[in-house]
Amino acid sequence: MELRHLEHFLAVAEEHSFTRAAARIHLVQSALSVSIRSLERELGVRLFDRTTHRVELTDAGEALVAEARRTLEAADGARDAVAGVHSGLRGTVRIGIMHSLALIDLAALLTRYHRERPQVRLVPSAAAGGSVDLARDVADGRLDLAFAALPTGYPPALSVRPLATEEMMLACPPDHPFAKRRRIGLAELEGERFVDFPAGWGTRLSADRLFLDAGLRREIAVEVADVPTVSELVRAGFGFAFLAPSTVRDARRLVLRRVRPSPEFTVSLVTADERTPSAATRALIDLVTAAYPASGGSRRTTR
Repeated sequence: MELRHLEHFLAVAEEHSFTRAAARIHLVQSALSVSIRSLERELGVRLFDRTTHRVELTDAGEALVAEARRTLEAADGARDAVAGVHSGLRGTVRIGIMHSLALIDLAALLTRYHRERPQVRLVPSAAAGGSVDLARDVADGRLDLAFAALPTGYPPALSVRPLATEEMMLACPPDHPFAKRRRIGLAELEGERFVDFPAGWGTRLSADRLFLDAGLRREIAVEVADVPTVSELVRAGFGFAFLAPSTVRDARRLVLRRVRPSPEFTVSLVTADERTPSAATRALIDLVTAAYPASGGSRRTTR
């Protein structure tokens, strides 16, 4: 069994499409199909059910996914170990990032890492589903680590190290009476209309949890996956929003007020507890934790 066949298999399994998988790994589609058929012949099973619109894993394919990832991770680890002896760290680190991440200076961390380890390829990527998808991608092995902001509910077998926390504030339309107040009670927001982020985003989950715990309801009038658009909708009078101040580029254009009690926005470093990170990933983890040591330690989620 060749490693490239496993790489091709995982690309199709993750993309659910031969066309997208071929584009992702820079291979013509006919060659990818030949590679998958070769792997299926070697294993003596069909790995995918193919339809005109989608490609789905068979039961055998599902069973192979985790083993394929482990095999490729072990091969990467072997390459890293050999390369580290002769010419410093090499390899690739896949990093999950949120759409708006200003509470920690990730740009400075990645720049320093690249300057010290120029032969390591850093691949940052965001997820449409927010922190929920980022955490799941670490658990499933699609990411080596991620910066996420879930209040609770991380998938099993992850290490979650809080890095920085801030209080979220209520963004008010400038002509609303609340804009003239210094502080608002959460109960005063009962039934009010809100502009918010999609359900998988950490800020949305923190606000939802706060209202649920208080036995209060609010109306989510529109969901927007973009902080500047949320801010503009609030300014236009569409509704309220809970925002982490670090995510607001120009706070002078918004009226931000404290709410008691308030939701919190906590950025955490998320890694897989059951997989040994590569040397390149370990070096990035060490750099991040050294830069943000006052995190109260990490916690593990268990099955």
